[in-house]
Parts: sequence; C-alpha cells; structure tokens
Amino acid sequence: MVMSLPLRLLYTSDAADDLLGVVLGSTPNIKTKMKKIYTLILGFAAVFSSLFAKADEGMWIPALLTDNYAEMQRLGLKMTPEQIYDINNSSMKDAIVRLGGGFCTGEIISNQGLILTNHHCGYSAIQKLSTTTANHLKNGFWAKDHSEEKSAGFSVSFLVKIEDITDKVLDGVAEDAMGQGRDTVIAKNTSAIRKELSNDGGYEVDIKEMFSGNKYFAYVYETFGDVRLVGTPPESVGKYGGDTDNWMWPRHTGDFSMFRVY
Repeated sequence: MVMSLPLRLLYTSDAADDLLGVVLGSTPNIKTKMKKIYTLILGFAAVFSSLFAKADEGMWIPALLTDNYAEMQRLGLKMTPEQIYDINNSSMKDAIVRLGGGFCTGEIISNQGLILTNHHCGYSAIQKLSTTTANHLKNGFWAKDHSEEKSAGFSVSFLVKIEDITDKVLDGVAEDAMGQGRDTVIAKNTSAIRKELSNDGGYEVDIKEMFSGNKYFAYVYETFGDVRLVGTPPESVGKYGGDTDNWMWPRHTGDFSMFRVY
C-alpha cells in the first residue's frame, strides 16, 4: 500500500536535481519553481494512491484464520478454517512439515511418509550426497526401493499447535516498561513457557513476536530426525527458472524433490 509522505521528503534525489539542471539549464529561479511543482505532483500522487490502494494480501496465522474467513471466502476459499487448522482433529496442518529449523516447508503426500518439497529446498542435501561417480545433483536420482534411499542430513517437524501466549509473556511487564528491563522480564517468561510446552523435551517450542510486540505465539513442533532422499530430477530440470520462476504463480516447472520421513 502506498503511504502519503510529508512533501519535503518526496524530493530528495540528487539524480533528479541533475536531470532538472540538464533539462532546464542553469537558471536558478526556473529550476527552483520546477522542483516545487515536481514535489507537489509527487505529493498529490502519493496521497491519492493511498486513498485508493488496497492491501488484502499477506500471510495469515493459521490459529487466527477465523478472523479472516469472510475475506478468504470472498477470494474463493471453499475449505473451512477447521479443515486447514485444528488441534483436536485431522486438518491440513498435519500434512505440512518444516524442514530443519525452518529453511523450507514440504507436504506429506502418502501414508508411507513421502515428502514433496522444492528442488531448491533439497538442493544442499542432494549436493552433499553427490560424488564424482554418482552426481545426483547433475544427473538426478531415484530410489527403486526403501533400501536405496539416502540419509538427507536434516530433520522435519510437524506443527502440533499454535498457542496465544501473550498474557503469559507480558505477565509482570509494566505498561510503560522499555528497554532492557522489559526484555529481561519477557525473556524469563518465555523461558518458563518454552519449558512448560515442551512436554519434557518431547516437543520443540518456537516463540514468535507478532504485531510489533503486541501479540506472542508459541509454535509447538514434533520433530523427526530420520529423513531420506527418495528422488530428484537433474539440476537442469529442478533448478530451471531459478528464483525468478520461484516467485511466479501459476508456474510450470520441475522444481521439486522427494524425501521420506521415518
């Protein structure tokens, strides 16, 4: 969304100064007047853009989907919030995995733990498993059975739940508290919360600050360390399009790799 800015901040470019100098010559009065006109034009453009611009994009927190559900329906969503995220019943969240500490995500696509993710997400693991005689990165790789699968060297984590812990995090924090004093209390509280939710070490707990420190959420994960490479296309197929294609939708590429979690 375009924001309106103070007019004095809109004209700060030395390059624009140089351009006006070339176009208008060296007459100071004319140049000054044109700069003022240019500034006013930019100012009005920013103001009107802010009035008509609409920002309904972004990523929404799964636990708060009900707050956005009407808008999601308007945009074409057919599923219910509970089908996407539910801590008591099966939902889409149970099919999504976090790779490693969160460098990528993937999805479970079989009852045998088969994971589909991007080629660039598996790139490092595929590269490490490649040798001069068996260059899986260059030539691709497909395990014909479970015995041919190769250890990927990273873990995957399933989201157990997302919990709003704002009140617990801010417990004992004065409303006017700032700086180190505030941070010390929050750090103490989050440490206790992390221990409480970890189920004696059975879960990993990530605590995230949201909305400029006005909300805090705990993401509780169950992690599995035995992950193996099942298949990958050659790099020439998997990496084709690179980062440019990665941010396009819809897209038709071979940017995928497959792993299995045990």
